[in-house]
Amino acid sequence: MTEYHAFTHRPILQAVCRTIMRVWGWKLEANFPAATKYVLIFAHHTSNWDFLIGLLAALSMGFWPQWIGKDSLFRGPFGGIMHWLGGMPVDRSKSTNFVDQIIELYNQHEHLVIAIAPEGTRGKTTHWKTGFYHIAQGANVPIVTSFLDYKRKIGGIGPMFIPTGDIETDMIAIREFYRGVTGKNPAGQGDVQLRGVK
Repeated sequence: MTEYHAFTHRPILQAVCRTIMRVWGWKLEANFPAATKYVLIFAHHTSNWDFLIGLLAALSMGFWPQWIGKDSLFRGPFGGIMHWLGGMPVDRSKSTNFVDQIIELYNQHEHLVIAIAPEGTRGKTTHWKTGFYHIAQGANVPIVTSFLDYKRKIGGIGPMFIPTGDIETDMIAIREFYRGVTGKNPAGQGDVQLRGVK
């Protein structure tokens, strides 16, 4: 079984990514938790640029989280590249649902950080999908916030917290953190709230 370590020692790659981020005018703020397993939520996701800049930011800090994609993305000539970029395929056709599959991945590994964009789309949404929360709770791992603030050109890692089971209260704390974060396309930022809850 492959063991995934979020921190990797690739000094040349790290230096190149730092140079690119500096040339583009980005600064990084990151205090990584000591935990070896957690769910990393990323917001706001409003542009295709988020993946590139987010990956460059992560690699600049020697950090290489995993991300989830449909298994079809990992077939054909680009499958190897998707794996190399940190992708982990999930079979949506399986009888077990998405959350259960990811919980099982956490249960199988001693080191695992999976990045999830709760908005689920680059377009405007009225609420966040709550899979990230149920994964963390089911796998008994913390949730860590991360962000790209295009207005200030700062990317980084925010607070870590343990899900209390009271998702409405926990979402209030998450919303407060992301209140000052501006995505690439501000009009497309999803509302940091639960479905049907204001």
